[in-house]
Amino acid sequence: MADFHAIYPYSGISGPGLPVEGNGEGGWRSGSEGVSYAGIHPKPYFHIVESLTTRSAVTSGILPPIKPFMEVQVRDTVITLGGDGNYYMTGSTGENIWAFNDGVELWRSPDLKHWTYMGLVWSLDKDGTWEKQTRLLHDKPVRAIWAPEIHYIRHNYFICLSMTPGGIGILKSSTGEPQGPYINALSEDKPLAGGIDATLFEDDDGKVYFTSGSANRIMRMKDDLSGPAEPPHEIVLENPDHDPNHHSARCAGRGMNDLGNEGAVLFKANGIYYLGAADTYEGRYSTMLAMSNTIYGPYNGRHESVPTAGGTGFFKDKQGRWWTTYFGNDEQSAWREKPGIVRVEFASDGRVVVSKHQPFVDDPKWK
Repeated sequence: MADFHAIYPYSGISGPGLPVEGNGEGGWRSGSEGVSYAGIHPKPYFHIVESLTTRSAVTSGILPPIKPFMEVQVRDTVITLGGDGNYYMTGSTGENIWAFNDGVELWRSPDLKHWTYMGLVWSLDKDGTWEKQTRLLHDKPVRAIWAPEIHYIRHNYFICLSMTPGGIGILKSSTGEPQGPYINALSEDKPLAGGIDATLFEDDDGKVYFTSGSANRIMRMKDDLSGPAEPPHEIVLENPDHDPNHHSARCAGRGMNDLGNEGAVLFKANGIYYLGAADTYEGRYSTMLAMSNTIYGPYNGRHESVPTAGGTGFFKDKQGRWWTTYFGNDEQSAWREKPGIVRVEFASDGRVVVSKHQPFVDDPKWK
């Protein structure tokens, strides 16, 4: 096993990144073309990022002037409401997640405003098995967890994670507590599937479903999440959007009959199932959503949910309001690689839209 701390000059734990100024301008994105530089934010690359961070989604009025809720570098931010009434947040962490990180970091909040760092709840070195394997990304050795998600399912905490550039695992708390310790939930000590960006969803009847990547398949899991209960179901998207400006180049090469490219998400609101994946929509890295009355579809009404939010997750708070997490990835985003949330509502046709009322922006009690 490679000594990644010796290979790369990065910390495997997330730091604050560069400061965000004004109404969200600033921040930075780590090596987008892989592990290609010798520092966290070398000046040549930072100057490029600084010039690109135009906040055009904010200045054009399609997104409110939001700010991160915490100064910490996190990609793929996900928040869940736990069984104890606290909110829990995790995501892709470490100073350069394209190279390596130390494991899964976790934060806790009673109110979505005040956050406590809980540290590493699962360590690659101490707790990993197959996950320790050195992989190659852009011809460089890597060992990084991408897009981990914490879920409160069947009265316990589960974490699904992806090992770059592919390989998905599911962990479960052995104590029923969010801080773990976490052990392998699967019956076999190997990946559940290839690819990246796994997510879990518990339906009203207690059945649990798994999807990942571009969300082109949904699979029901066994009650204890030790493996699949049945083969995956292929997802059909009715009336697909064939506008190349609404897809990444990779989706265009596949015929643009899909939801998106990566960052799968699955949730249910007002009796409607929402299935989505992140894609490039008019230059913005946003989660595209479609809707269905049944879990396996067919799905219809593909639409951009929250502009520039990145590959994200949706959750309902203790007051019954709906939110999406936000981390920022493209040149139109309000910031990059920091956690935020955006309140969302549902249009008359079911589409997810940005709420006109954003408590983190215009409600004094949140300031």
